[in-house]
Amino acid sequence: MATLEIREVGKVKEVKKSIAKIVGLTQCMIGQLLEIAPNVKGIIMGFKEGEIIVFLLGRIEEVKVGLPVRSNMQPFTIPVGEEFLGRIVNALAEPLDGKGAITTGPRRVAKYLDRSKFGGGAVERSPVFRPAPGVMERVPIDEALEAGNLLIDAMIPIGKGQRELIVGDRMTGKTTIATDTILNQKGKNVICIYCCIGKSYASIQKVVETLKTGGALEYTIIVAAHAASSSGEQYLSPYTACTLGEYFMERGMDVFVVFDDMTKHAWAYRQLSLLLERPPGRSAYPGDIFYVHSQLMERAARYSPEFHGGSMTFFPIVDTIQGDVTGFIPSNLISMTDGQIYLNTSLFNSGIRPAIDIGLSVSRIGNKVQCPAMKELSSSLRLEYLRFSELQKVTRFKANVSSDVSKQLRHGEVLTQLFSQENNCPYTLAREVILLYALSRQVLNDLGNDELDHLKKNIYDFVGTEVPGLIEDIAAKKDMATDIKRKLDDCFVSFFKDRDKQGVKEQ
Repeated sequence: MATLEIREVGKVKEVKKSIAKIVGLTQCMIGQLLEIAPNVKGIIMGFKEGEIIVFLLGRIEEVKVGLPVRSNMQPFTIPVGEEFLGRIVNALAEPLDGKGAITTGPRRVAKYLDRSKFGGGAVERSPVFRPAPGVMERVPIDEALEAGNLLIDAMIPIGKGQRELIVGDRMTGKTTIATDTILNQKGKNVICIYCCIGKSYASIQKVVETLKTGGALEYTIIVAAHAASSSGEQYLSPYTACTLGEYFMERGMDVFVVFDDMTKHAWAYRQLSLLLERPPGRSAYPGDIFYVHSQLMERAARYSPEFHGGSMTFFPIVDTIQGDVTGFIPSNLISMTDGQIYLNTSLFNSGIRPAIDIGLSVSRIGNKVQCPAMKELSSSLRLEYLRFSELQKVTRFKANVSSDVSKQLRHGEVLTQLFSQENNCPYTLAREVILLYALSRQVLNDLGNDELDHLKKNIYDFVGTEVPGLIEDIAAKKDMATDIKRKLDDCFVSFFKDRDKQGVKEQ
């Protein structure tokens, strides 16, 4: 039987780049989606007397004055579901990867997801603009999200449900830290979402290839609004990524979301606001830019067990200019996140990877989320590293230093080399524990740089071969029990004996 659908119909009065003015619609609300053309949609941003102001999404060049505009009096929603895993979508959750349409609803639960958390086959849609979880729905963050980066996991630990800002100049490795964290979630039942805002097509393709090579694409969703997209799509894309993540969080799963980067999101919103003729404020940004970013950041949370106990962790990325973290957008985001990882251009140019400045990097969640083993082994590392940095500056131009100072300098050099890590090679927790335990036992200070590199590359496999089951025990217990310490000590002795034998044979 045919159904009758009644809609309001208006028309386009004026088009200005990605902004259009609509007349003839009397029943509308902020955030509502309008249908303007087959390939164009609009979202209501504001009202003037007798006019509705919308920003356009899609092929905005098709919009002409006089085109009919249809309203359905519904808030702006997008399809959500686990079928989005492994796909690349735009700000409207429409596929961009050429793999066909995405059929929403949990009809095919992937093998690495818990089937009990997904219902029947009904199509699901979720509003893009929605309030953040309330205080009573949240619980304190006390579980670690392992980044797979030894320096971060040891000294800047990240918790599930945290918002950790990655800040630094261009080309200092910010995206690499985020993609390495995604790679490290393989097999840990964490859903990852990478949201690209205003980056080049080549940059997006590079991230896709990295995730595909590392086997991470099957549990990752990529929301792409590249540089050629309209400013409206660039503004909307992080909200779309957050909405896709909330689908999994509300079903008790852990979600990790990367916003790359929020500087270009602020640029897009500034452009929209200027086209909307809103008064500019500091650096020409609109007065509500702080609210726009904070309402997004507040949607990261860890739900209480009464609300299924899921979590969503954010890694917003922001660019600085010549290391100036006091810029308007960086300082805004620093104030609304739970810490920041600051990447230093000088460290990057000197060959240190990752180029993280320990003095300016912090996690306000702290070691509350660390497992007992990591907490025990890393408690003094930050202070030791900062002492080395200051001592290195003081003694840089001095030829003669005391033996005690030489030992401290050597210990700092060992720390620097130990924390150096190749791109796209995240460490397991067991590997990090083994390396940090070797450091705590003063095993590494007497080694040369080549010997230290050899130990970093081979000690993990050696322990797994020498004592079968030890690595599994470390990963399961996450505690430095006496028997684990004794077995690791024996492994170090055997490792250096084998190394000495190989050296004698080579001679």
